[in-house]
Amino acid sequence: MFDIFSWQHIIIMLVVALVVVGPKDLPRLMNMAGKWAGKARAMAGEFRRSFDEMARESELAELRKEIDNLKKNNPVSDLANSMASVQAEVTSSMEAVAPAQTAEKAAAEIVEPRSGEFEVTDSTPRPAPGA
Repeated sequence: MFDIFSWQHIIIMLVVALVVVGPKDLPRLMNMAGKWAGKARAMAGEFRRSFDEMARESELAELRKEIDNLKKNNPVSDLANSMASVQAEVTSSMEAVAPAQTAEKAAAEIVEPRSGEFEVTDSTPRPAPGA
């Protein structure tokens, strides 16, 4: 902190202050100097925090710009869009073929029950005889 002054310089300054100010007012002078130093440190800290915050905001703005550029020039999204269009074309061509295939599937789905099995129907139950 005191890179400019050596211990010898500081001792000389304290002796001069003691002679000039006097032993009676020296504690008040040191108290006042300490308060000024505290205020200076607080202002320096506030300046450093605001400078760091501005630097952080500028970095975030640069990152947002990079992300926007990547979103605009993303080859993966272009590929996904082209694949979606190809899929839509395939789906539309499959829909044209689908009616013929559904008739074949419906015929194949009709299965006769095996021996010993009963066919389940959705009809209402019949009343018991004699009831």
